[in-house]
Amino acid sequence: MLKKKNQSMANEIDNHEPRINLICNNGRKLIDEGHEDSAEFTSLIEDLMDRWQQLKKAVDERRSKLIQSEKAQQYLFDASEAESWMSEQELYMMVEDRGKDEISTQNLMKKHETLELSVEDYADTIRQLGETARQLTSEMHPESDQIALKQSQVDKLYAGLKDLAGERRAKLDEALKLFMLNREVDDLEQWIAEREVVAGSHELGQDYDHVTLLWERFKEFDRDTEAIGTERVAAVNGIADQLIAAGHSDSATIAEWKDGLNEAWQDLLELIETRTQMLVASRELHKFFHDCKDILGRISEKHHAMSDELGRDAGSVNGLQRKHQNFLQDLQTLQTQVQQICNESAKLQASYAGEKAKEITNREAEVVNAWASLQNACDARKQKLGDTGDLFKFLIMVRTLMLWMEDVVRQMNTSEKARDVSGVELLMNNHQSLKAEIDTREDNFTACISLGKELLSRNHYASNEIKEKLVGLSNSRNSLLHRWEERWENLQLILEVYQFARDAAVAEAWLIAQEPYLMSLELGLTIDEVENLIKKHEAFEKSAIAQEERFGALERLTTFELKELKKRQEEEERKRQEELAAKQTPPTSPDQSAKDRLDGEEVKDKEKEESRQEKQTRDRPQSGADSDHMEGTLVRKHEWEAIAKRASNRSWDKVFVSLRGTQLCFYKDQKSAKSSPEIYYKNETPFELRGGSAQVADDYSKKKHVLRVKADNGAEYLFQAKNDEEMNKWVAALSSVCEQQSTSGPSSRSQTLPAPAEMRKDEPKRRSFFTLKKS
Repeated sequence: MLKKKNQSMANEIDNHEPRINLICNNGRKLIDEGHEDSAEFTSLIEDLMDRWQQLKKAVDERRSKLIQSEKAQQYLFDASEAESWMSEQELYMMVEDRGKDEISTQNLMKKHETLELSVEDYADTIRQLGETARQLTSEMHPESDQIALKQSQVDKLYAGLKDLAGERRAKLDEALKLFMLNREVDDLEQWIAEREVVAGSHELGQDYDHVTLLWERFKEFDRDTEAIGTERVAAVNGIADQLIAAGHSDSATIAEWKDGLNEAWQDLLELIETRTQMLVASRELHKFFHDCKDILGRISEKHHAMSDELGRDAGSVNGLQRKHQNFLQDLQTLQTQVQQICNESAKLQASYAGEKAKEITNREAEVVNAWASLQNACDARKQKLGDTGDLFKFLIMVRTLMLWMEDVVRQMNTSEKARDVSGVELLMNNHQSLKAEIDTREDNFTACISLGKELLSRNHYASNEIKEKLVGLSNSRNSLLHRWEERWENLQLILEVYQFARDAAVAEAWLIAQEPYLMSLELGLTIDEVENLIKKHEAFEKSAIAQEERFGALERLTTFELKELKKRQEEEERKRQEELAAKQTPPTSPDQSAKDRLDGEEVKDKEKEESRQEKQTRDRPQSGADSDHMEGTLVRKHEWEAIAKRASNRSWDKVFVSLRGTQLCFYKDQKSAKSSPEIYYKNETPFELRGGSAQVADDYSKKKHVLRVKADNGAEYLFQAKNDEEMNKWVAALSSVCEQQSTSGPSSRSQTLPAPAEMRKDEPKRRSFFTLKKS
């Protein structure tokens, strides 16, 4: 209103300005025209203009004051309006309602956010009020103090409103977080309860597959539960700890919720662990039953897979034995599994009692009994294959020996007839070669007979056939030896005949050669001639005397005659012994008879052997007798322990060496050899010389006077003597023992046969007219 009035007055003044200007202009014209009152006119014009300007100035000042007053009033009005609005908002901010649940709290939060947004938006109004107040104050408004006071009140009220908004928001945020935590706790507790239903199940499966399925599913359930639950519980605990650490007004409630949740989670974990252990135990038990059933099935398969075939020859038997050996190797895995069953059974029996323990024991017993049955069947199969293999080996040995004996007999029966002594001697040498071959085969006979007797002692299923083969082999062998003896005696007789014919021819030639001398009538014409004839005759007489033994030998009984006489005597004695035996011996079974025949033949062979050995001992030259004992100090080096095996200690050692029979004994010194002959150097066994050799070590150049001694097993020593004389003595003595033992004849069984070729060759020569004597 005041501004309008002032504006109306200003308009009115402005409307009077043309009149004022007209009056002033008229006055100036009058002045210019030189009006007499020009001075007065000038004074009046100036006064009028001054007053006019004062009036305009007063109107302008009035307008300015009105504008300032308007601004102040407007500010005060706006400030009052702002205070009113903020007071109203404070009422909303001071409400204590935080909601009854999460949704209501969220709604309150949304409303509060709207209020906060309004408050934030009202900041522009407060800022404008502040700027207005500062402007009015800077313009030195008359009401500056009131304006400043008002602005201060507005600022405080706005700041208080914002604080109330923050507090309200914090309270609502606390309530919202509390309700959200409550929701999370409730959801997690419900989730735990659902998991407890699964973890608390008592289903343990009907069989191994079922319990395995349950176990695998529960493992996955455990894995998921632990992964998800650990994460969720940790998240809820983190939220609760944050709220408690932030000083939440409901910290006690939050702590109670947290403890309850953690306790429920631990209960669930314990329940899961218990369920897992129960499933593992059930799975182990059902796995044990399943493994028992599986192994029983495999053992049954192995039983059925075992063949009853024994083979048709040695090759097929060897193939079956290799196949059975592979079969046994395949059983090693099964044996390991059976042992695992036993170990698992012992472990389970410690955990179960009652019916379960009894069932476990029964299942284990089934497996063990089935395995023992399979092993017994395998052992029986192996034994039977071994017996079959030994049987074929025995039959092959018998067949080989029989074929060989047939070949030898055929050679003896198809020999050429000799025409002179040298031819007979050649045949005898060939016959002795057969004897050497027979002696060589003696070990084969011994091995074959030993194998046959071993099979009989094992109650072999083919005992009857083995007995027949043994009897046939022994008979054929005896026939071979008998045929060899006959052939040898025949050759001796033939040799004696040819020698007799030769000696008789020589004797006859000698007689014929001497007849001209005896028929000579020359008596000498002078004393010298007569004396020469006498000396010649004396020489003839001496020669004749020397020939008496030759002619006497021609008159002795021949070996053939002596043999026939001895044969008749032996035949008579044999018949007499058979008659006595028939009267005294009770009847025996066929098997016992066959065995007795074998034993009897062995006894006969042994008697022949002893007789032959005794004869050879009597006939053997005793050249080595003086060298059977020799001793002295030598330096020894051990080169070889056996064939292709170097001695571990090959240093030179000084030892006392004693040759005793066929053994070379070593002592520390001579005193030890005399006082304790049974305690050898370094407890070594005596060195056997039989079959060995002794010679000068010409190829050893590191030491002098060295000899080398070898045994038949490949062992070898070097000995250093003091000089060549001592070395040669040792070589001679040791060589004599080695040669004596190597020529002492064959083994005890082979001594039932005739002597070696050299002795047989020498024997007829001793009985010839010139180089042999008849026995």
